Amino acid sequence: QVQLVESGGGLVQPGGSLRLSCAASGSIFSINTMGWFRQAPGKQRELVAIITSSAGTNYADSVKGRFTISRDNAKSPVYLQMNSLKPEDTAVYYCYLRQIGTNGGNYWGQGTQVTVSS
Repeated sequence: QVQLVESGGGLVQPGGSLRLSCAASGSIFSINTMGWFRQAPGKQRELVAIITSSAGTNYADSVKGRFTISRDNAKSPVYLQMNSLKPEDTAVYYCYLRQIGTNGGNYWGQGTQVTVSS
């Protein structure tokens, strides 16, 4: 069984920074995709950033140039460095893991709240 545990959320002023972390445990494949989604009140969950096993990345247009996703390898924690935060970045951020193959699947963390407010 796979578990994802996020940390690092909180309250920050506009223009500030936060770093989210997500640690995966259980049966983690050497080839997988991890990422971050977010959901603001009254809105659908949306992609923020993803990173593949080959370190390819993809970002939502709204966070390009401000957020950076990273990890050392496919079994390492994944991080989301968020700079120049805006009030519209306020949301619950969810860690995501996708593994394809036998016993693969899509997995979600419990979410961590990020609030950007003065």
